[in-house]
Amino acid sequence: MIAAVVLAAGAASRYGSPKQRLFLPDVLARLAESPVDEIVVVEGAHSLDGLDLGNARLAPCAGWAAGPGASLRCGLAALGPDVEAAVIVLADGPDLDPRAVARVLEHRGDGDVVVASYDGTRDHPTVLDRSVWAQIPDVGARGLQAVLVACDDLRPPGDIDTPELATERARST
Repeated sequence: MIAAVVLAAGAASRYGSPKQRLFLPDVLARLAESPVDEIVVVEGAHSLDGLDLGNARLAPCAGWAAGPGASLRCGLAALGPDVEAAVIVLADGPDLDPRAVARVLEHRGDGDVVVASYDGTRDHPTVLDRSVWAQIPDVGARGLQAVLVACDDLRPPGDIDTPELATERARST
């Protein structure tokens, strides 16, 4: 079984408001088109109550302020014992391409940590084999050595950290 963990626990301080409420629906819609069996959304600084999560379920993370590693560990802990690998994506990456998820999953056998890259830059989605879940550092999965899978022909998922980036995205779509 393959699960997706959506990191949506951050304070969104640079954005100035709970951006996960804005971008999470797009991320979940794209994940629904990908080859994952289950979706878990890590909730922290801001409540996601009332937001349509489709078939996804929430994983509250009381320790979210400790950083991305803590949030990721909360999401992974919420997965059942039958989950072999987890696809990690960000709630503020609304342009996630389901084909990128499929592509990194196709390369699961290449390593315990497999990451999409765009023009040689490590990005998302990331696939973590269960064997590395206990090794998640405080900086999150980016602190783990990874096999990069070229997704240069696909649009990167985005990382909307400021309202200016959201405006830029709106202009380009």
